[in-house]
Amino acid sequence: MRPTQIKGVAAFAGLGIAITLAGCTGSTSDDASPSAEAATGSYTTSEVTDGTTTFVKVDNPGDGPDLTYGVDSGVTLIDEEIDGATYAFKDMNGNGTLDTWEDWRVDSTDRAADLASQMTIEQIAGLMLFSSHERSPADGLTDAQKEYLEGSNLRAVLNAAGSDAATTVPWVNEMQAFVETLAADSGIFVPVNFASDPRSTAGSGGYNADGADISRWPSNLGLAATFNASFTQQFGEMASAEYRALGISTALSPQVDLATEPRWSRVGGTFGEDSAQAAELTAAYIDGFQGSEGTDEWGTESVNGMIKHFAGDGPGEGGREAHTESGKYGVYPGDNLDEHVSVFSAALDSAAVMTAYSIALDADGEPLTGAERMGTAYDSGRMEILRGDLSYEGVVVTDWGVMTGITDEGAFIGTAWGAEDLTPAERYVQVLANGTDMFGGVNDATYILEGAELWQEKFEAGELDMDADTRFQLSGARILNMSFQTGLYESAFLDPEESAAVLASDDKVEAGYNAQLASIVMLKNSGVIGDGTDWSDKTVYIPQSYDIGIGGLFGPAAYTEGPTMDLDVAAQYFGTVVTDEVEYEEDGTTVKSYTAPDLSDVDLVLVGMDSPNSGGTFTNAGMTTNEDGTKTWTPITLQYGEYVADGDNVRKVSISGDILEDGTVENRSYFGNTAYITNAADLDAFERAAKAVKDSGKDIPVVTALKAVNPTIPAEFEGKSDAILVSFGTSDQALYDIVTGAFEPSGRLPIQFPADMDTVEAQFEDVAKDMTPYTDADGNAYDYGFGLNYSGVIS
Repeated sequence: MRPTQIKGVAAFAGLGIAITLAGCTGSTSDDASPSAEAATGSYTTSEVTDGTTTFVKVDNPGDGPDLTYGVDSGVTLIDEEIDGATYAFKDMNGNGTLDTWEDWRVDSTDRAADLASQMTIEQIAGLMLFSSHERSPADGLTDAQKEYLEGSNLRAVLNAAGSDAATTVPWVNEMQAFVETLAADSGIFVPVNFASDPRSTAGSGGYNADGADISRWPSNLGLAATFNASFTQQFGEMASAEYRALGISTALSPQVDLATEPRWSRVGGTFGEDSAQAAELTAAYIDGFQGSEGTDEWGTESVNGMIKHFAGDGPGEGGREAHTESGKYGVYPGDNLDEHVSVFSAALDSAAVMTAYSIALDADGEPLTGAERMGTAYDSGRMEILRGDLSYEGVVVTDWGVMTGITDEGAFIGTAWGAEDLTPAERYVQVLANGTDMFGGVNDATYILEGAELWQEKFEAGELDMDADTRFQLSGARILNMSFQTGLYESAFLDPEESAAVLASDDKVEAGYNAQLASIVMLKNSGVIGDGTDWSDKTVYIPQSYDIGIGGLFGPAAYTEGPTMDLDVAAQYFGTVVTDEVEYEEDGTTVKSYTAPDLSDVDLVLVGMDSPNSGGTFTNAGMTTNEDGTKTWTPITLQYGEYVADGDNVRKVSISGDILEDGTVENRSYFGNTAYITNAADLDAFERAAKAVKDSGKDIPVVTALKAVNPTIPAEFEGKSDAILVSFGTSDQALYDIVTGAFEPSGRLPIQFPADMDTVEAQFEDVAKDMTPYTDADGNAYDYGFGLNYSGVIS
């Protein structure tokens, strides 16, 4: 089909959008047809309940797909004789006819196109919404959820809760049953497409809090540290099965931004800084998630992948993060956009792509790909790369908050960078014109419907070449395909017993733990690790530390304190575990002082340290707004000790900055300013432990376990460490297995560890591996790909 051109509005590129469905290949009629050899007899039905919702389960003969539907939904079955066997199909619109979109033998893309052609703009507008974070499945189906499901026709719900099946399964089934009942009046049925951010990473909080509810794996950066793509493939295959057991059919992952800027707070979610390795792992991740039961075909364990954040959101100037105003600019002083795009090119079969937040500028501070000084979704130049140059025809989704300006009334998260002066309707028109299909964090269809009206006005005025109905049906077909290819139209309900059997099954837990072990990197070892010592009757000292936190969008700074490694788990590996004596301030929670124990009987010192923290994703790290409204810019640091940014390599004039009312450009330089660091006490804990060893007069080995989410400058602790381990999103148990010699380390660094902050300041935000790596006392450079095993440097 000839591409339809959109043109005529200054901000809109001449973007060709073909009305086809690409990305992952849909299930074909051959794939979906039942096996004639195994097909005999007729389908059977039974009822299943989760205690809240009761649904019918249909077991079709042979390879025919199982079906489910709510007992009160009004759905009936249509019988079809195929090669002597009787199969069931769901009559979801109640017209007594097996429509193309109801026929599971038909290719998913054809089913999606058929249904989209029957839908109104109002109905499709609901499909284009992606809900804000839902965090409490235990509340069941709420009135607010009913409102957006019925009133706005929303069908993509972001599950931001934990992985507890006992609360999640009833919530999922209740919501699916509710939307089935809505089809009776409209004749249009669309199941809920539940989505999730990554929830399988060990050693972190939030979705990933420790527990036995789901298998635990290293972070993306940890998977990269294995230098073995089979771990990523296996993760995708197993985690996707667990996602489907929780009703999740779309993964808002993987994050495939290149970690070319070492200070960026989201480095831990990437596959590192090497584009070839990141591309390999991106493809493996997508293959694993979108396949089913070890095959590369869509099936009951398939989950739509969503690679993010196009065209790469890693190069924030100075490491600042684009979720907040401080980091809304990405800079490309190395003119290296193509390398960032190359990782996305490796997985164009991904069902969806999420766009980046940031405004992209070149070395001179000018828009990187055209005239627009706007975030990616509004930037026709970068979107043309995706839709035009790469011919991507899957679903494109904005990141959350992109349709809201920070100055909008009532805005909580507003990331419409560069589009703040547009009306909501104008924003939707511009983003739709650039090829976007879905809008993250939007629960209400009001503004998108206003955008549809404005779009039609511009079409009738000759400013656009595609009418609103056609444009919306194009996105509708793409979006619906995600539900058809994952089989939601056949079975969206969860059997509690089946979910329980899948989640945290022994094979998945073991595989995840093996990946954790394989991801840990040994940087230094002076004969401590792997020397054959039996530690089960030895004494280990683990110091304590605290983190003062930093305030952000979700609340004030949260103070935390405690042991630097898990003491209870340590007790399973060592005969005795000792730690610091803690004296608290009068509030009973703030630490006044730590006193190290007597080390006379201690055999090993084990110090856990987190990466230096200057602020996370939602904290406006690197920027302080003063009482008079002015801004102070501060450096983001990769060291624990005080850092004043006054070196020769610090930019005195920033590349990025807002255009001010007088036409000049704001200077966001942090030259001469001091970094904010929340966990400087981690270095104090290390120094306290090292001093206690010296004071003991004994030769007690000191092992440093760095729990990394960013590159770290080792100069502050390497010299006094007898061994150094680095983990990327693993449990403390995995670290103990390495420390005690139960598993020989095999991981390697997927990112450079810099020599000092001078080389960090000198590197280009968009260029990989351009720092001078730290060299330790043994002469080893902590460069990309470095790691030790018992024999020495891993080749």
